[in-house]
Amino acid sequence: MRRVALIALVALAIGLGAWPAQAYAHATLRQTSPAFKQRLASSPPQIRLHFDQGVKAFADSIEVLTTTGKIVSGVAHSGTSANDVVVPVGKLPRGGYTVRWHALSADSHSVGGVFTFGVRMAAPNVLEAYGASGPTRTEHVVRWLYFLSLALLSGGIAFRLLVVRGPLAPRAEKRFYAITGLGVVGALEVGIAAFLLRAEDALQMPFGKLLYGDLSPIAGGTRFGEAFIAMTLGFAAVAAFLYLAWLTDRRWLLWPALLLGIGFASGLSLSGHSAADAGSSWLSELADWVHLTAATIWIGGLVQLVAVVWPAAPELRREAFLRFSRLATVCIAALLGAGIYLSVLRLPHLSDLWRYGYGQVLLVKLSLVGIALSWGAAHKFLVAPLLERGGPSPRVGRSLLGESAVGMAILLAAAILVDSKPPPQPAPAPVQAASVARR
Repeated sequence: MRRVALIALVALAIGLGAWPAQAYAHATLRQTSPAFKQRLASSPPQIRLHFDQGVKAFADSIEVLTTTGKIVSGVAHSGTSANDVVVPVGKLPRGGYTVRWHALSADSHSVGGVFTFGVRMAAPNVLEAYGASGPTRTEHVVRWLYFLSLALLSGGIAFRLLVVRGPLAPRAEKRFYAITGLGVVGALEVGIAAFLLRAEDALQMPFGKLLYGDLSPIAGGTRFGEAFIAMTLGFAAVAAFLYLAWLTDRRWLLWPALLLGIGFASGLSLSGHSAADAGSSWLSELADWVHLTAATIWIGGLVQLVAVVWPAAPELRREAFLRFSRLATVCIAALLGAGIYLSVLRLPHLSDLWRYGYGQVLLVKLSLVGIALSWGAAHKFLVAPLLERGGPSPRVGRSLLGESAVGMAILLAAAILVDSKPPPQPAPAPVQAASVARR
């Protein structure tokens, strides 16, 4: 059975590699003037797009918009070459501008895209281009599923290596690989869905046309896009190590899978609030990564206890519970320490907790964390001592399930929090120059 699976995986890789080039036969944007995210010293006389093949231009093929949505471009037309589309613009004042474009390629597909530039100032982030509505409820759910996938993957592997170190019964081993496999597939597929949703919002194109949209300004011109590419490649490598560990029964292959998994998860920290907002630094990025890693290992370990050890390896319940209790204590300490630091950094005033949406979501998350900590404390100080003394094993399966459910709710609150905008940082006090009297 495993050989069949391996052959199927190789065949899929060959099939993807042999995907015909005509799938990309529609027109591709090769060059723009101004360039993506370019900062200009003065207003450009026109906007020019250059494609790799001839395209049909429409009167509204290029629209240049201000940050308030005012169109400042004229009628678009073909350039000196059939591969070019140009539009004149008036004298643009200082500011950031959004360029939205579409054209009809020779294969009858409508191609389109968006990019930004600035006149005497930095260009706006393309994900915040005019017309983009920002994160939606669908994106909140998708990001929650992404966090949950990371927990199933990294938390599951960490549990197998650090808590249940020895051989597992075949039924339990099968459950372990099923759960971690679901995690790595989710990290890949849900990650792609998150990227497409964000791209759809930025380009303001229906999904059908998005397939022919120009995603390069998002994929290569934003922290989010660069992190998406790196994390997709990284989790593909994680999937390979996890698959080989299952295929060959070599447990040591789980170590590179774990290290790569928690390492590439840092892409979320390097592209989020901790990296882009005012006051961010390498320390805030590190704290965010520690916070995420501790949460995923803790919650993923709970899932392993509930779904693997309790139903499929009852002989390991006592040992696994006691070892996980110690691991969870370390994770919670790291989670709380990093979380407190990030909260102080992002909320300049205590009143921000109830004045801004970000603070209100944080309050909900803190309440859930408090419930989970109380639940975990009851397990550690009431259940664990009984098990250490060799007393009767309490019926804690349902209790662990409840704690796991609260943990997943925490991940949902975290997903909404990541997509929320923190309160504005206070403006720095003006520096007053000291006058020095000369004698």
